Amino acid sequence: MTTLMILFLILVLGYLLGRITVKGLGLGSSGVLLVSLVFGHFGFEAAPLVRDLGLALFVTAVGFIAGPVFFRNFKKEAMNYIILGVLIIVVGAATCVAAMVLLRIPTPLAVGIMAGALTTTPGLAAAIEASGSDMVSVGYGVAYPFGVVGVVLFVQLMPKLLKMDIRSEARQMDQALNQAKSEKGSGKTFMELDDYGFCAFALAVVLGLLIGRITVPLPGGASFSLSTSGGPLLSGLILGHFGHLGPISVTAPAATLKPMREFGLVLFLMGAGTNAGKGFIAVLQEYGVQLFIVGIFITLLPMIVGYILARGPMRMPILNTLGSICGGMTSTPALGTLISVARTDAVAASYAATYPVALIFVVLFCQFIVLFF
Repeated sequence: MTTLMILFLILVLGYLLGRITVKGLGLGSSGVLLVSLVFGHFGFEAAPLVRDLGLALFVTAVGFIAGPVFFRNFKKEAMNYIILGVLIIVVGAATCVAAMVLLRIPTPLAVGIMAGALTTTPGLAAAIEASGSDMVSVGYGVAYPFGVVGVVLFVQLMPKLLKMDIRSEARQMDQALNQAKSEKGSGKTFMELDDYGFCAFALAVVLGLLIGRITVPLPGGASFSLSTSGGPLLSGLILGHFGHLGPISVTAPAATLKPMREFGLVLFLMGAGTNAGKGFIAVLQEYGVQLFIVGIFITLLPMIVGYILARGPMRMPILNTLGSICGGMTSTPALGTLISVARTDAVAASYAATYPVALIFVVLFCQFIVLFF
């Protein structure tokens, strides 16, 4: 079979697997990840362009969708989003360091586990650059599968366990999103560059990739950049918020953004899954199941702590809480699942508010742990 045929076969099998539900819980689009792991184990690897293209499409679409309400939402709950983004990463990093000390796991391997458990590709890149060790990728491959599946199941399971009515809250969020869009329109008509908004979308990707290449040096030899994940998200938010440049429209209709978001998500899952799957079994055989268990803890503990804080002292609504947790865990697949569960794109706003904060701190902690431990 050709590479192109295999890619689409993974999509078919992944969606079929994702449709399987157990007591209302299912993997959805994340079924593509598990199928990709199997194909990766047997030697198939998608080109890096597949993952990068998918990530750019997904986060740009999310930015456009969240843009109309993002800045108003962030201004209202800014401190909560910042605290959650920082706290989730701090708990994950603390768990990583504890595992290094108690289980004597080599630092590069432990940081790789943290990057995989928090599903952060920029964190992985930062750790590899700081350590120069292949063990980082090994740890990432072990922890990444549960890092994806764990958050996907968490955002579905919590409302069911607590028997919460997320439909009414979703309707309220939709009303707020529609109102924000109508306020932005103001009855004015702007010139469309094409019928589907592809030109505006491409512009946001280009600007985002340029923003993502800006590198900020940090003390201790570390550095930070928004990269492919953060840059297009930011540019999508800005263009989605303003909607036009002078008389020219720089936004895209929902009929374009939703397919772009979904297609980008599954491309990203294919690229990441096939890469992680190629050494998954071998690593577990060599290092034992304890590495996988450490990854589970690094995935679960930050979400539990973040959820308790958000629903307790912060008194955040359930969908804002779950969206923020997806952002704090830098979990692209979980946001896709949450949108499907809530049946509203409005949850992307809380994800977009927490995600940049978490992204900055996970990159910093991945480098600092390597440099100072």
